[in-house]
Amino acid sequence: MQIILRSNKLELPAPSVIAKTQLTIALNKEKSLENKNKTGIIAFQGVIGANSHVACLEAYPNIQPQAYETFDAAMEAVTSGEAALAMIPVGNSYAGRVAEIHNIIPKTKLSIVGEHFSRIEHYLCGVQGSNLNDIKEVYSHPQALMQCQKSIEKLGLKANKTNNTALAAQQISEKQDKAKAAICSKLAAEIYGLDVLQKNFEDDSSNTTLFLTFAKEPIDPDPEKYKDIITSMMFTTRNIAAGLYKALGGFATNNVNIIKLESYIPETESAQAQFFISFEGSPRQKNVQMAIEELGFFTKRTKLLGVYPAAKKRSVK
Repeated sequence: MQIILRSNKLELPAPSVIAKTQLTIALNKEKSLENKNKTGIIAFQGVIGANSHVACLEAYPNIQPQAYETFDAAMEAVTSGEAALAMIPVGNSYAGRVAEIHNIIPKTKLSIVGEHFSRIEHYLCGVQGSNLNDIKEVYSHPQALMQCQKSIEKLGLKANKTNNTALAAQQISEKQDKAKAAICSKLAAEIYGLDVLQKNFEDDSSNTTLFLTFAKEPIDPDPEKYKDIITSMMFTTRNIAAGLYKALGGFATNNVNIIKLESYIPETESAQAQFFISFEGSPRQKNVQMAIEELGFFTKRTKLLGVYPAAKKRSVK
């Protein structure tokens, strides 16, 4: 299959799955995402001091982080032009995927333009003057509680759920109760005036969350300039025997490495699984084109989510 260049646009002829998504990428507009967005706002879900806030500062130090109450609101901020980017967590090495994200991604018109791995360091924090012997209860987001479960049990604490780690810190600060503590980031502890009672409270020292960055327009990184490129898609297989096996066959025969494959049941289609897939390479590359084309023969719905440089912490070779 050949890539056809028309009017400086990248187009792939049918039956390519990319053609089905009606993707159009301007080849001459390729710029690094950081250079393109030196000013503006990057949206995240939560409150100031949350781990998502920390991740934004790590990945995009030149862009102003802005908190939004929900994932939908953070994504909508980009759609409306209020924010340049949205940084969304999709999975944790210890607690698994962030399930609600997979109900949002299929509906969005935004594109994935980057990824970032953030080492999650949880701190057990109490009001000023408190110590470990004072603490009877701990508050945090369910993911954080799960990631610190052994440490919580070791101290014999009662775990209470909140909507966000930084919100837990804020609530503990307001309560001024030495018997209550929050599991939060060091940044949240500093913002809300809490004392760190125990650092690295997480059970797993390699605890890492993968964040995806979304923008209104796609980018098209050049394989000759970027060592590692990732393509992410969503698809639904045709209702045929061994449909998934056949859909993925082209990746094996064309030597394209799949780095993530997840299935989930959409809220509106309880009988039909959809799949989120990420793999090495760009649609500009012949072997990737062939793999995508074969995927297209055995799927009835597809969506290209983005083509973007791999994070520096990812070793895809």
